[in-house]
Amino acid sequence: MKLPCELIVTHILPTARGALAKELVKTHGMTQVQVARLFNVTSAAISQYLKGLRGGNNLIDKSAYRDDFYDMISKSAESVVAGEDVTEVLCRICGFVKDSGLLKALYVFEGYGSDLGVCAECPRLSIIYLDDA
Repeated sequence: MKLPCELIVTHILPTARGALAKELVKTHGMTQVQVARLFNVTSAAISQYLKGLRGGNNLIDKSAYRDDFYDMISKSAESVVAGEDVTEVLCRICGFVKDSGLLKALYVFEGYGSDLGVCAECPRLSIIYLDDA
C-alpha cells in the first residue's frame, strides 16, 4: 500500500506545478524565466511543463474533481501573481486535494480500495531550516 503522500508526490505535485506554470505564463503573461525563478527550477523545466512533457496527469483529468482542481490552480496563480510564495500555494493545493476527495479517488484508481493509508500531519510544518537555527 502506498502512503497518501506518495500519491501526492507522484500524481498531484507535478500536475499542479505544470498547470500553475501554464496559468502563470498564458493567463498572467509571466515569462518562463520568471516562473522558473519562482519555482526554483530551470527555464527548460518550465518549457517542459508548458509543452506537456512534464507534469501532466490523466488521472486528475479523468476524475470528477477535474474542474475543481483547475479552479484551484487558477486561484493559486492569482495568489502567486499577488506575491504569495509558491511553496505556500502548492501546500494549499495539497490540502485541497486531501479535503476535496480527489486523493481518495486517486487511491481507488490506483487499486488500493477506498481506505486511505494513514496520513500524518504535513512534514513541512515541522521542518527546521538550518539557516534559521
